[in-house]
Amino acid sequence: MRDRFRSRTEHTLDAKGRLNFPSRFREVLRQCDSEILMVAPWNKHLRAYPVAEWEALETKLLTQGGEQPGIASFVRYVVGGVTECVPDKQGRIRLPADLRADADLKKEIVLTGMLDWVEIWDKGVWHVENRTTRDNFESHEESLAKMGIF
Repeated sequence: MRDRFRSRTEHTLDAKGRLNFPSRFREVLRQCDSEILMVAPWNKHLRAYPVAEWEALETKLLTQGGEQPGIASFVRYVVGGVTECVPDKQGRIRLPADLRADADLKKEIVLTGMLDWVEIWDKGVWHVENRTTRDNFESHEESLAKMGIF
């Protein structure tokens, strides 16, 4: 079984829109037999997937998406906006300007491992989102209990 994307780290975007992709995350990519990240716009952030995980998402959209109302607009935004990013020799990925604008990424960035993908957040937006989660943590207890976690 391969490692998963775990933990979070803070980095700074450079003037060319490059972001350090942590070595522990690059190791997960290697275990997925991929050097390529599929980076897509999402709700207030970006998501970075190994190719195999991205292809699984596309397959679900193809096989189950037709049954879901409004899925075409989701596909237009997310699949239409996805970009292949390959870490350079220093482990940085270049985030195109349109993706940075979609996620309102400024200079300070938070990368959060989400097991099968990595979220890329503007630090200020990340703090607001996580404060809300922390303040409403009890609301997750029922779902966690059903999963045998809580």
